Amino acid sequence: MIDSVATDSSSTPSSSEKPRRARRTRMTGAERRQQLLEIGRTLFAAKGFEGTSVEEIAAKAGVSKPVVYEHFGGKEGLYAVVVDREMRRLLDMVTSSLTAGHPRELCEQAAFALLDYIEEYTDGFRILVRDSPIPQSTGSFASLISDIATQVEDILGREFKLRGFDPKLAPLYAQALVGMVALTGQWWLDVRKPRKAEVAAHLVNLAWHGLDGLEPKPRLIGHRKS
Repeated sequence: MIDSVATDSSSTPSSSEKPRRARRTRMTGAERRQQLLEIGRTLFAAKGFEGTSVEEIAAKAGVSKPVVYEHFGGKEGLYAVVVDREMRRLLDMVTSSLTAGHPRELCEQAAFALLDYIEEYTDGFRILVRDSPIPQSTGSFASLISDIATQVEDILGREFKLRGFDPKLAPLYAQALVGMVALTGQWWLDVRKPRKAEVAAHLVNLAWHGLDGLEPKPRLIGHRKS
């Protein structure tokens, strides 16, 4: 025997009260591009360029592969834009931090800027320190470090003149100092010990006391002279 079901006309929705489907908000072109950049950035940091596919990027964004090609021309184009953005961000953070008048504080500010970037934009730094798989990419970590060293070079050149050193050697010392901080940053990326301020203090300790006792004409004490 089939039970009869009583219906309450008051609970039956009228034609004007039919359940409405939730409308999906359509992204603008700029919003979609930004979404793809963020997804690509995360995947490239975790898996590298070779380990990331257009299919995975599209799936994460909830779009079809042609949408990725439409915005970036492919995985290579997306990767190049991600790298360019991260390079500009890091360079801006370092150069804008160099505001102090005293050279030692400038060293501190530069060290903190790089460590701040690693802490706040970890994915970006992981991408930058990888060897770029794309010859036509907008740059590399080495070229970025060279750009930062150029900023420091001018500061060192002025200090060298004041202290009686040859200002033509400022580029060499700038590359050495910035390279030291960058390599330490790569190491600190994963270990995160000691804390950031302590790492900065030790970097400046080595850099500053080494510069403080700088010889105008350094000499070699070993047997090799060339």
